[in-house]
Amino acid sequence: MAGTTTGQDLELVIGKGNGGGGSKMPPPGGNGGGDGGERGPKGQPPPTKYYAGMAIAIVAILMFFMALAAAFLIRKGTGGWVPVHIPGLLWVNTAILLASSATLEMARKRLAKSDAIGFRKLWQVTTILGVMFLVGQLVAWRILAGQGIYLATNPASSFFYIFTGAHALHLLGGVCALLYVARRNYDHAKVSRGVAAEVASYYWHFMDALWLFLLALLYLGK
Repeated sequence: MAGTTTGQDLELVIGKGNGGGGSKMPPPGGNGGGDGGERGPKGQPPPTKYYAGMAIAIVAILMFFMALAAAFLIRKGTGGWVPVHIPGLLWVNTAILLASSATLEMARKRLAKSDAIGFRKLWQVTTILGVMFLVGQLVAWRILAGQGIYLATNPASSFFYIFTGAHALHLLGGVCALLYVARRNYDHAKVSRGVAAEVASYYWHFMDALWLFLLALLYLGK
């Protein structure tokens, strides 16, 4: 029939236009350029973008605290420096923060094994430990206040409150990130739970290491 012949002719023309050999047109909306084929399903951005964003944030925070540390060392070398007796509670707070990093990694291992229940429990423990650290810092400040040591008492006390306060503020952001990872619905998200947990873990471990550095720095001021 004429209609059948015409359809066959059109198929032959299309086949030749695509280079022959039965090749097909690429499907619309493919990974043709821009991300080197790394873009995820449904146009999701590649995970490397999240890692790069977190790296930039960590570098910015690190530069901020390094500037504070430089000012601390310079001011310590001048007169009027009265050392602050650091409350022993800070050692307990440090142990809590280190424990939170351990439970966070345990949670990630549970997630890698597709143990969603185990992941949620350990992730919740990590979040609780983070809140406990912040509460412990508040108690330490109250201890110093009870001794008559405030932000404006002397340069050493000023740096103590600035260091611990700035770190606590950034750690609070980490607690919010933990809550976000735990409560986010990933069915239609642009990132998987595994990637989100890994990015959040980088920030949390950085806050852990930063606290150890600040604690050592504060002891230099004694």
